[in-house]
Amino acid sequence: MDQYENLRKGEKGAWLSIGAYLFLSAVKLIAGYTGDSEALRADGFNNLSDIIASVAVLIGLRISQRPPDENHHYGHLRAETISSLFASFVMGLIGLQVLYSAFMNLLHPTDEIPSFFTAAVAFFSAVIMYGVYRFNIKLSRQIDSSAVKAAAYDNRSDALVSIGAGIGITGAVLGFPILDAITAILVALIILKTAVDIFREAVHALTDGFDEDEVETLSFLIRKVPGVLVLRDFKGRTHGNTMFVDLTVEVDPSLNVVQSHRITEEIEQKIHRVNPACIIHVHIEPFFPQEE
Repeated sequence: MDQYENLRKGEKGAWLSIGAYLFLSAVKLIAGYTGDSEALRADGFNNLSDIIASVAVLIGLRISQRPPDENHHYGHLRAETISSLFASFVMGLIGLQVLYSAFMNLLHPTDEIPSFFTAAVAFFSAVIMYGVYRFNIKLSRQIDSSAVKAAAYDNRSDALVSIGAGIGITGAVLGFPILDAITAILVALIILKTAVDIFREAVHALTDGFDEDEVETLSFLIRKVPGVLVLRDFKGRTHGNTMFVDLTVEVDPSLNVVQSHRITEEIEQKIHRVNPACIIHVHIEPFFPQEE
């Protein structure tokens, strides 16, 4: 099915993140220790922790590809959303860690002057991570993947952390070490906001939340289908990148089974034009005016 092919494509983004984090964490830690930069060392350990989130996304995408079984009639697509939720926790912890370190550096400034080379490494890392972010955010939109989108936002947060580290190191080299702490606080707040946004989106999906605008759009299309007299009930939920819609519509009670079935087919076709990755269940009931 198309959604499983999309999930396999999503693995490319997770593997790219893992490879980038492994490479950059090694470069940052080596440069941080040889160039006496606490900020770059912290950024390197930050990337090591990000590997955990990327592996979680990869595992979630792998589990989501499993077909339905006797214990999971709707498949395992929600594993992708759970991995997004886990990624938001990792991002939140990283944001809190960066915020705590920034306040400590603000309260207890150090006289250590790092090498300017470490600033160059930080800015180089930011460019790499921004490139990974652009790849993953584009991929997430192509395959409509919440997990890959969470990974992309994590990539962007790491690019911001590296920029903050580069600015702080540059400030320390030029004699303004306070810039390190101020920039780190701003970066930490951005990371925390991103983590909260991903968390809210994942929880909304896991608790069967459904976009009100989507309900209005689909309800309008359904009511326009010839033969649909009343849209009695509409329920929707999402599993990963797949939408499940359950409908109850009332039709002319004189219609036979074949005629009623044609109405359900047209409803499905109209919804599929808007969202091809949608599974629709239509229940037909007879319309009796006296019941209104």
